[in-house]
Amino acid sequence: MGRFLVCVAGKLVRSLGGDVRKTFVLVAAVVLAGIPAAAKEPQTGTIVSESSVACGSQVKNKKQTAELLCQEYVVRAEGTEYHVRQEKPADKALIPVNTSVEFTLEKDKMKFKANGKKYEYLVVSETAAPATTAAATSKP
Repeated sequence: MGRFLVCVAGKLVRSLGGDVRKTFVLVAAVVLAGIPAAAKEPQTGTIVSESSVACGSQVKNKKQTAELLCQEYVVRAEGTEYHVRQEKPADKALIPVNTSVEFTLEKDKMKFKANGKKYEYLVVSETAAPATTAAATSKP
């Protein structure tokens, strides 16, 4: 078995052979396999805002079109804010702001329960939640 070079922490390290390579590949596979499983575990969050956004148009007459609006929510979870939008404009259910939700992420979709009903929304964007500090929230 041939020797090969491995980059560890920005430095090239010479391997002793195929056994190290197999171990490295096995460890990488186990770590990467755990990522999708963690995403499917239920998480808790809160809907912090809601807005209506354009999500298409509908032809009423041959020359007239009407813009369709979809609800977009910001769901804040531990350390992350998710912007989620209705898949279809026909889904007209409104969810109140400050509603607690339990959700799972699957690819580009968020499935959650709020007020005893199940919803499925598209994840449009994901950002780090703003840090709230005691100094910023306390009054002088």
